[in-house]
Amino acid sequence: MTDYATPPGGLPPQSALHTGRAVFTEAYAVIPAGVMRDIVTSALPGWEGTRAWVLARPLTGFAETFAHMVLEVAPHGGSDAPEPDPGAEGVIFVTHGEAWLRLNDGEQALGPGSYAYLPPGCGWRLRNGADHPVRFHWIRKIWEPAPGLTPPAAFVTNEQDIPPQPMPDTNGAWATTRFVDPADLAHDMHVTIVTLQPGGLIPFEETHVMEHGLYVLEGKAAYRLNRDWVEVGPGDFMWLRAFCPQSCYAGGPGPFRYLLYKDMNRLPRLRGPGGFAPHG
Repeated sequence: MTDYATPPGGLPPQSALHTGRAVFTEAYAVIPAGVMRDIVTSALPGWEGTRAWVLARPLTGFAETFAHMVLEVAPHGGSDAPEPDPGAEGVIFVTHGEAWLRLNDGEQALGPGSYAYLPPGCGWRLRNGADHPVRFHWIRKIWEPAPGLTPPAAFVTNEQDIPPQPMPDTNGAWATTRFVDPADLAHDMHVTIVTLQPGGLIPFEETHVMEHGLYVLEGKAAYRLNRDWVEVGPGDFMWLRAFCPQSCYAGGPGPFRYLLYKDMNRLPRLRGPGGFAPHG
């Protein structure tokens, strides 16, 4: 069973050094696990017994397309109306504990490694019926309509049931666990798991239109972000704006794995929000 990293909570001792690895720039941000403490959590309307580490949200000079949270739900906590925005789609990825997801008039048990895609307007509910907390990622995006496309159907799976797909010419040193078909244009966001074996690398500076959110589930690596090299490890979060150059080297001793968000499969906007020209 994979051991997924989560925020540590609590508070550091008064003897701890103040200096850390947190950095916020015009092109990227690094939020280390060590700063994800109790005092930075938020309560959420409609959620009982729940606290959230909000790692990304739409904001000028920060994430533009998505919100990313790590939720901790206490026993008997949860929500019967979790999503207030009828246009929002979401992905849940469970790292610790168990939860019950009510979806399409049925209930499904979610455990570590469970992945649920939640289309806009699907009316899902989530509860923790166990005697210990459940922790999960909740990534949200406004689904963007396009001619001839309708929102995808909801589904639940587990990463243990999906073989990682090796990237070309890497001999398996770099692989991606894909939860949706990349050719399915109805999906305008992909949430995947990227795995780099020790010594594996992204061997060029990717520079592309997709915005990224990365949460390190396991292992450590040196990441090239714009002009800088940063070292990241379990529980760290990175935001990369569109076109931020990026590459990576996994140093070991074990695999380096992260949960990756990116926006996909839509033409760049020229009008309205995200564009330069007004509507009309």
